[in-house]
Amino acid sequence: MSNKKQILIVDDEVDICKLLEYNLTKEGFYAESLQDGATALKRLKTHTFDLMILDLMLPEIDGIQLCRLIREDPQLKTLPIIMLTAKDEELDRVLGLEIGADDYVTKPFSVREVVARVKAVLRRTGESLPEKTKTATIKVDDLIIDLERFSVTKAGRPIELSAREFRLLQYLAEHPGRVYNRDFLLDAVWGNDAFVEPRTVDVYIRRIREKIEDDPSNPSFIKTKRGIGYYFKER
Repeated sequence: MSNKKQILIVDDEVDICKLLEYNLTKEGFYAESLQDGATALKRLKTHTFDLMILDLMLPEIDGIQLCRLIREDPQLKTLPIIMLTAKDEELDRVLGLEIGADDYVTKPFSVREVVARVKAVLRRTGESLPEKTKTATIKVDDLIIDLERFSVTKAGRPIELSAREFRLLQYLAEHPGRVYNRDFLLDAVWGNDAFVEPRTVDVYIRRIREKIEDDPSNPSFIKTKRGIGYYFKER
């Protein structure tokens, strides 16, 4: 079991848990399931998982609350999360992304689709950077992006970014002045196997701006070319 990727499924519908457990195990993963958020949080404190599949609607602590608690915990904040929701509404999908979910699946779903998304998220969060960029540091004004340590500081203050936020910031900063539309950034940062929508890029850009910009509504680092896309300030 030690060499297998560890997946935690949190859903109050036992049949869904069993279905996902069975199919993920068949694909070579270790999978276990729990039915409420409070128990899941305790389990995460005692066992290391590589990814969590999290239902939005849960008893006691719901999926939104649990996701927030995980992202606020220094030991758990990098855990990849795929959120399940029975609500086919943009608001729920965007909310999930804004609080730190890496992807989402709307119920009813295809098991094959869920397995594919699990593999895609694990590939994205587990990829190493190309060798030529590992020792590089990008410095723009008081913003420092350390590509070897996967860290960002602003005026000497550490900035906490998720793995994908860092990769998006890195990509833009490595190509200053070049304008990229949403579809291009999805391909470059999320990859062709990602099940995400173009609006996802807007959500992540907003989250990065809130962390690195003095005035997110008037950004100085990540700028918008209206009607076209985004670009990083030229050095």
